[in-house]
Amino acid sequence: MRTHRTRRSLIPAVGALAAGLVLAGCSGSSSTATATTHAVPTTRAATSPSSPTVPTAPVPSGRGGGADWTTYNVDGARTGVDPSGLRYSLSSPAWTSPTLDGALFGQPLVDGGRVVVATEDDTVYALSATDGAVDWSTHLATPFDPSTVAGLCGNIRPTVGITSTPVIDPSRDEVFVVDDEAVGARSSAHHLVGLDLATGHVLLDEVIDPSGTLPPFELQRPALALTDGRVVVGFGGNDGDCGDYHGYVVSAPEDGSPPAAFEVSSLPGDSQGAVWMGGGAPVVDAEGDVWVASGNGNFQSPGNSFDDSDAVLELSPTMALLQYFAPVHWYRDNALDLDFSLPPTLLPNGLVLAVGKSTTGYVLRQSHLGGVGGQLTATPLCFGHGPSAQVGTTVYLGCSTGIAAVRVDAPGATPTVLWRATNGGGGGVIVAGGLVWGIDKSGTVVGLDPSTGAVVQQTSVGPEATDFPSPSVGDGLLLVPSTDRVHAFTGTG
Repeated sequence: MRTHRTRRSLIPAVGALAAGLVLAGCSGSSSTATATTHAVPTTRAATSPSSPTVPTAPVPSGRGGGADWTTYNVDGARTGVDPSGLRYSLSSPAWTSPTLDGALFGQPLVDGGRVVVATEDDTVYALSATDGAVDWSTHLATPFDPSTVAGLCGNIRPTVGITSTPVIDPSRDEVFVVDDEAVGARSSAHHLVGLDLATGHVLLDEVIDPSGTLPPFELQRPALALTDGRVVVGFGGNDGDCGDYHGYVVSAPEDGSPPAAFEVSSLPGDSQGAVWMGGGAPVVDAEGDVWVASGNGNFQSPGNSFDDSDAVLELSPTMALLQYFAPVHWYRDNALDLDFSLPPTLLPNGLVLAVGKSTTGYVLRQSHLGGVGGQLTATPLCFGHGPSAQVGTTVYLGCSTGIAAVRVDAPGATPTVLWRATNGGGGGVIVAGGLVWGIDKSGTVVGLDPSTGAVVQQTSVGPEATDFPSPSVGDGLLLVPSTDRVHAFTGTG
């Protein structure tokens, strides 16, 4: 493991959260001088809340030639690059799924011939990669109704259920989701649920809200990640930043042991600091450490102590803070809501590219983030809106106005903008079949030439439930979510 410059020693906190609500568009904040200890979570019996619809025969292991896509943007580094080598055509639709029972906010995942998605009605679906039919579906609980809580902001309606992208652990044949469940008439709780990938039966059900939180004011928006036998879960606030919420990163062992947690903006009198990252996932490096970006905190004056808000944070698998970076004027970014909104991009040359709502792209060293003002360079790039993909040292950014290609070659070098497109802006970006793919919030899917940004393919799949839609690839298919359906397009060798 690398030697890190540790800012302070943190005692890993044990998780027990009350569920919360937040949408894909809020800002985040960071943690305090010492980690706080949280109550032990409640674990329910590992039985399915409803009988899943189970296939009567084994599902084929795949259509042939296509790789699986078991986590957001395919791997822990979030490269977003399809390894199959297939080419995809929007003029060759394979299938469209049945209408599902709620809105889709996450990226479709693929494993062993199944396409896995989850809805805001707290239902997990496994669709056949062959024809899009429902192989099984498991309804976990009654989703939270945000209209029952006075003063609650946000734009996920009418219910908040499963907002983030799940994660699949192929070694366990288990898919993990975090759902938001109604508790009584006016509250909620977030549960980490593990389901058998073949049947949809529940294997794990654990409340992971940190103690002391107001669950309806916490939204579990970022995609889930895996590291060191743990599921990594990010929390932040609702669109509008209402209520006394804090950003958290929770690391929950897959076996149901007590989680650890890192809290952002935890100094006395502080709040906010969401870890939401436009719906993207925490980045896991080669050593298993976890990298996230935090949003705007409530400290907005140069006289405030730095609180880990508006920052790039590297955490150990057990949630100790290893190092961090923040802009010199982090407090001003907080005041103007110009915080980091995308996951950091770790490049193979030892650099990091961090982009957010300030439009500034910061180049950092992975080995030494440097704390406040520790960047190598700071360059105007774009309003970072959707999580990026990367090929070598070229990063394809999901800017609000369209996808942009940026090359980051050497330490101290200014990022080179290769092109800026006016298409595909807003959501996550992937690279597949020789094209750069994105979806805008109207539901227009584009495939761009990676050299020029010119549109090569384009079609509409209909409205999106989220401002941050993201395509994926798996089992020989290009997969595109719309509001409550999944659309598949054929790949060829």
